[in-house]
Amino acid sequence: MQATDWNAVAQIYHEGIQTKFATFETQTPSYDTWHATHLQACRLVATINNKVVGWAALSPVSSRCVYGGVAEVSVYIGQEHRGKGIGKSLMEELITESEAIGLWTLQSSVFPENTGSITLHEKTGFRYIGKRKAVGKLDGVWKDNLLFERRSTTVGID
Repeated sequence: MQATDWNAVAQIYHEGIQTKFATFETQTPSYDTWHATHLQACRLVATINNKVVGWAALSPVSSRCVYGGVAEVSVYIGQEHRGKGIGKSLMEELITESEAIGLWTLQSSVFPENTGSITLHEKTGFRYIGKRKAVGKLDGVWKDNLLFERRSTTVGID
């Protein structure tokens, strides 16, 4: 992913926000805001005919050094391209790149109604570790989050 991909990435992110089951965010951030909250490495785009159709990136889970090998996953696929294996390809590459930079755990928080994301996580080696009940509100409605994690088999202790 390059800064020049931001308009396409932001549009796909906006589509995810509009579903009301991809994120607690209600507005697409500016590139500068997004850039400041995501790792510099492991920023990926999927393209078809030079058009960005999906993206993936990682965010640090904490500034504490003990969590330096743990990151939060974001994977978003454009509305017209969901269900075609693009998310799986992005996630597999994200896993490979994350291990190459020394990350030992990837984690995700998924809304229970986001069945596509749940399936993606299960297919790519994430395990369900629990539920945060009514962890936050979206449009005034309390939402649960399902927690998934994937421990590396090549970095850290598995």
